[in-house]
Amino acid sequence: MIDCETLWFASDGFRLRGVLHRPLTERPPVVVGSHGLFSGGDSPKQIALAEKLKTLGIAFFRFDHRGCGKSEGGFNDVASLEGRRRDVMNAVRMLNDRSDIGGPVGLFGSSMGGAVCLSAAPLLPIAAMVVIAAPVRMASDGEAMAAIERSGEGSTIDSAFYRRNLAFDLSDRLSALHHILILHGEADAVIPAANAREIHQNAGEPKRLILQQGGDHRVSDPEHQREFMAEATAWFARYLT
Repeated sequence: MIDCETLWFASDGFRLRGVLHRPLTERPPVVVGSHGLFSGGDSPKQIALAEKLKTLGIAFFRFDHRGCGKSEGGFNDVASLEGRRRDVMNAVRMLNDRSDIGGPVGLFGSSMGGAVCLSAAPLLPIAAMVVIAAPVRMASDGEAMAAIERSGEGSTIDSAFYRRNLAFDLSDRLSALHHILILHGEADAVIPAANAREIHQNAGEPKRLILQQGGDHRVSDPEHQREFMAEATAWFARYLT
Protein backbone atom coordinates (compact mmCIF):
# COMPACT_ATOMS: atom_id res chain seq x y z
CA MET A 1 0.00 0.00 0.00
CA ILE A 2 1.28 3.47 -0.89
CA ASP A 3 1.97 5.43 2.31
CA CYS A 4 2.87 8.85 0.84
CA GLU A 5 1.12 10.20 -2.26
CA THR A 6 1.17 13.53 -4.09
CA LEU A 7 -2.37 14.72 -4.85
CA TRP A 8 -3.83 17.59 -6.85
CA PHE A 9 -7.31 18.98 -6.20
CA ALA A 10 -9.42 21.91 -7.32
CA SER A 11 -10.39 24.87 -5.15
CA ASP A 12 -12.34 27.73 -6.76
CA GLY A 13 -10.68 26.97 -10.09
CA PHE A 14 -7.15 26.79 -8.67
CA ARG A 15 -5.19 23.55 -8.91
CA LEU A 16 -3.67 22.88 -5.50
CA ARG A 17 -0.89 20.45 -4.68
CA GLY A 18 -0.72 18.33 -1.54
CA VAL A 19 0.83 15.23 -0.03
CA LEU A 20 -1.17 12.52 1.72
CA HIS A 21 0.66 10.54 4.41
CA ARG A 22 -1.34 7.34 4.76
CA PRO A 23 -0.77 4.63 7.38
CA LEU A 24 -0.97 0.92 6.69
CA THR A 25 -4.49 0.96 8.06
CA GLU A 26 -7.69 0.37 6.14
CA ARG A 27 -9.80 3.55 5.78
CA PRO A 28 -8.00 5.57 8.48
CA PRO A 29 -9.07 8.92 9.96
CA VAL A 30 -7.31 11.94 8.50
CA VAL A 31 -5.99 15.31 9.67
CA VAL A 32 -5.86 18.22 7.20
CA GLY A 33 -3.13 20.80 7.80
CA SER A 34 -3.23 24.52 7.06
CA HIS A 35 0.14 26.32 6.94
CA GLY A 36 1.15 29.85 7.94
CA LEU A 37 0.72 32.94 5.80
CA PHE A 38 4.10 32.82 4.03
CA SER A 39 4.78 29.13 4.55
CA GLY A 40 3.73 26.00 2.63
CA GLY A 41 2.64 22.41 3.03
CA ASP A 42 6.28 21.27 3.19
CA SER A 43 6.91 22.99 6.53
CA PRO A 44 8.97 20.84 8.93
CA LYS A 45 6.29 21.10 11.62
CA GLN A 46 3.64 19.54 9.38
CA ILE A 47 5.95 16.84 8.00
CA ALA A 48 7.01 15.77 11.49
CA LEU A 49 3.41 15.71 12.71
CA ALA A 50 2.31 13.75 9.64
CA GLU A 51 4.95 11.08 10.14
CA LYS A 52 4.17 10.73 13.85
CA LEU A 53 0.42 10.45 13.28
CA LYS A 54 1.01 7.84 10.59
CA THR A 55 2.55 5.55 13.22
CA LEU A 56 -0.69 5.89 15.21
CA GLY A 57 -2.90 4.88 12.29
CA ILE A 58 -3.94 8.43 11.36
CA ALA A 59 -3.50 9.87 7.86
CA PHE A 60 -2.34 13.47 7.35
CA PHE A 61 -2.88 15.70 4.32
CA ARG A 62 -0.60 18.72 3.99
CA PHE A 63 -0.99 21.02 1.02
CA ASP A 64 0.02 24.37 -0.45
CA HIS A 65 -2.75 26.95 -0.24
CA ARG A 66 -3.57 28.91 -3.41
CA GLY A 67 -0.70 31.23 -4.33
CA CYS A 68 1.82 29.24 -2.29
CA GLY A 69 4.38 26.53 -3.02
CA LYS A 70 3.50 24.47 -6.07
CA SER A 71 -0.19 25.41 -6.11
CA GLU A 72 -1.69 27.76 -8.67
CA GLY A 73 -2.29 31.47 -8.14
CA GLY A 74 -0.25 34.58 -7.44
CA PHE A 75 0.20 35.19 -3.72
CA ASN A 76 -0.50 38.93 -3.84
CA ASP A 77 -3.70 38.32 -5.81
CA VAL A 78 -5.27 35.34 -4.06
CA ALA A 79 -3.95 35.01 -0.48
CA SER A 80 -6.78 35.65 1.99
CA LEU A 81 -8.43 34.06 5.01
CA GLU A 82 -11.62 33.41 3.05
CA GLY A 83 -9.77 31.79 0.15
CA ARG A 84 -7.78 29.57 2.47
CA ARG A 85 -10.91 28.56 4.35
CA ARG A 86 -12.38 27.33 1.07
CA ASP A 87 -9.11 25.54 0.28
CA VAL A 88 -9.41 23.57 3.53
CA MET A 89 -13.06 22.78 2.93
CA ASN A 90 -12.33 21.57 -0.61
CA ALA A 91 -9.45 19.45 0.68
CA VAL A 92 -11.78 17.80 3.20
CA ARG A 93 -14.38 17.15 0.49
CA MET A 94 -11.75 15.63 -1.78
CA LEU A 95 -10.54 13.30 0.96
CA ASN A 96 -14.10 12.31 1.89
CA ASP A 97 -14.59 11.16 -1.71
CA ARG A 98 -11.63 8.75 -1.52
CA SER A 99 -12.37 5.09 -0.86
CA ASP A 100 -9.15 4.64 1.14
CA ILE A 101 -9.99 7.33 3.73
CA GLY A 102 -12.95 6.61 5.97
CA GLY A 103 -12.51 7.75 9.53
CA PRO A 104 -13.24 11.03 11.33
CA VAL A 105 -11.58 14.26 10.15
CA GLY A 106 -9.30 16.54 12.18
CA LEU A 107 -7.75 19.93 11.45
CA PHE A 108 -4.31 21.31 12.28
CA GLY A 109 -3.26 24.92 11.78
CA SER A 110 -0.25 27.02 12.68
CA SER A 111 -0.35 30.84 12.87
CA MET A 112 -2.51 32.04 9.96
CA GLY A 113 -3.32 28.38 9.37
CA GLY A 114 -4.75 28.27 12.86
CA ALA A 115 -7.09 31.15 12.03
CA VAL A 116 -8.10 29.29 8.87
CA CYS A 117 -9.01 26.26 10.98
CA LEU A 118 -10.99 28.40 13.42
CA SER A 119 -12.90 29.78 10.45
CA ALA A 120 -13.52 26.45 8.70
CA ALA A 121 -14.26 24.13 11.64
CA PRO A 122 -17.83 25.34 12.37
CA LEU A 123 -18.74 24.56 8.75
CA LEU A 124 -17.32 21.02 8.68
CA PRO A 125 -17.89 17.75 10.59
CA ILE A 126 -14.63 18.05 12.52
CA ALA A 127 -13.89 15.54 15.28
CA ALA A 128 -10.71 17.16 16.64
CA MET A 129 -8.59 20.25 16.06
CA VAL A 130 -5.16 21.49 17.13
CA VAL A 131 -4.06 25.10 16.60
CA ILE A 132 -0.79 26.74 17.52
CA ALA A 133 -0.11 30.51 17.64
CA ALA A 134 -3.50 31.22 16.05
CA PRO A 135 -4.82 34.81 15.80
CA VAL A 136 -8.49 35.48 16.57
CA ARG A 137 -8.53 38.77 14.72
CA MET A 138 -6.61 41.21 12.61
CA ALA A 139 -9.20 43.91 12.76
CA SER A 140 -7.40 46.71 10.95
CA ASP A 141 -4.73 47.37 8.35
CA GLY A 142 -2.37 48.65 11.01
CA GLU A 143 -2.72 45.61 13.28
CA ALA A 144 -2.16 43.20 10.41
CA MET A 145 0.93 45.03 9.19
CA ALA A 146 2.38 45.26 12.70
CA ALA A 147 2.00 41.52 13.24
CA ILE A 148 3.70 40.65 9.97
CA GLU A 149 6.47 43.19 10.53
CA ARG A 150 7.18 41.58 13.92
CA SER A 151 7.47 38.22 12.16
CA GLY A 152 10.18 39.57 9.83
CA GLU A 153 8.31 38.37 6.74
CA GLY A 154 6.26 39.97 4.00
CA SER A 155 8.39 43.08 3.62
CA THR A 156 7.58 43.30 -0.09
CA ILE A 157 3.79 43.31 0.45
CA ASP A 158 2.14 46.73 0.43
CA SER A 159 -0.56 48.01 2.78
CA ALA A 160 -3.34 47.47 0.24
CA PHE A 161 -2.73 43.71 0.50
CA TYR A 162 -3.28 43.75 4.26
CA ARG A 163 -6.32 45.97 4.01
CA ARG A 164 -7.88 43.76 1.34
CA ASN A 165 -6.98 40.30 2.64
CA LEU A 166 -5.95 40.35 6.30
CA ALA A 167 -8.72 42.21 8.10
CA PHE A 168 -10.78 39.60 9.93
CA ASP A 169 -12.44 38.90 13.27
CA LEU A 170 -13.32 35.32 14.23
CA SER A 171 -14.58 36.04 17.75
CA ASP A 172 -18.16 35.23 16.77
CA ARG A 173 -17.14 31.70 15.67
CA LEU A 174 -15.33 30.62 18.81
CA SER A 175 -18.42 29.35 20.65
CA ALA A 176 -19.01 26.84 17.84
CA LEU A 177 -15.60 25.22 18.38
CA HIS A 178 -15.09 22.04 20.39
CA HIS A 179 -12.60 19.17 20.71
CA ILE A 180 -9.89 21.81 20.39
CA LEU A 181 -6.33 21.86 21.71
CA ILE A 182 -4.76 25.34 21.75
CA LEU A 183 -1.00 25.87 22.07
CA HIS A 184 0.70 29.25 22.23
CA GLY A 185 4.04 30.68 23.32
CA GLU A 186 3.73 33.06 26.26
CA ALA A 187 6.43 35.29 24.71
CA ASP A 188 5.04 35.22 21.15
CA ALA A 189 5.86 38.68 19.76
CA VAL A 190 3.91 38.16 16.52
CA ILE A 191 0.54 36.90 17.77
CA PRO A 192 0.06 37.66 21.49
CA ALA A 193 -0.88 34.78 23.79
CA ALA A 194 -4.08 36.65 24.68
CA ASN A 195 -5.49 35.18 21.47
CA ALA A 196 -5.11 31.65 22.84
CA ARG A 197 -6.76 32.60 26.12
CA GLU A 198 -9.71 34.09 24.24
CA ILE A 199 -10.16 30.97 22.12
CA HIS A 200 -10.07 28.74 25.19
CA GLN A 201 -12.44 30.92 27.19
CA ASN A 202 -15.11 30.93 24.48
CA ALA A 203 -14.81 27.46 22.89
CA GLY A 204 -16.97 24.55 23.96
CA GLU A 205 -15.83 21.36 25.65
CA PRO A 206 -13.72 19.36 25.30
CA LYS A 207 -10.92 21.89 25.09
CA ARG A 208 -7.42 22.38 26.44
CA LEU A 209 -5.01 25.31 26.58
CA ILE A 210 -1.22 24.92 26.78
CA LEU A 211 0.80 28.12 27.21
CA GLN A 212 4.50 27.49 26.70
CA GLN A 213 6.50 29.66 29.11
CA GLY A 214 9.00 31.78 27.17
CA GLY A 215 7.81 30.26 23.90
CA ASP A 216 8.07 32.25 20.67
CA HIS A 217 5.94 32.30 17.51
CA ARG A 218 8.03 29.73 15.64
CA VAL A 219 8.20 27.24 18.52
CA SER A 220 11.98 27.34 18.21
CA ASP A 221 12.72 25.81 21.63
CA PRO A 222 13.41 22.04 21.19
CA GLU A 223 11.58 21.23 24.43
CA HIS A 224 8.53 23.18 23.26
CA GLN A 225 8.69 21.31 19.96
CA ARG A 226 8.67 17.98 21.80
CA GLU A 227 5.76 19.11 23.96
CA PHE A 228 3.81 20.24 20.90
CA MET A 229 4.38 16.93 19.13
CA ALA A 230 3.43 14.82 22.15
CA GLU A 231 0.32 16.81 23.01
CA ALA A 232 -0.93 17.19 19.43
CA THR A 233 -0.56 13.51 18.58
CA ALA A 234 -2.19 12.46 21.86
CA TRP A 235 -5.14 14.80 21.20
CA PHE A 236 -5.72 13.49 17.69
CA ALA A 237 -5.29 9.87 18.82
CA ARG A 238 -7.85 10.39 21.58
CA TYR A 239 -10.59 11.83 19.39
CA LEU A 240 -9.93 10.35 15.94
CA THR A 241 -9.16 6.70 16.75
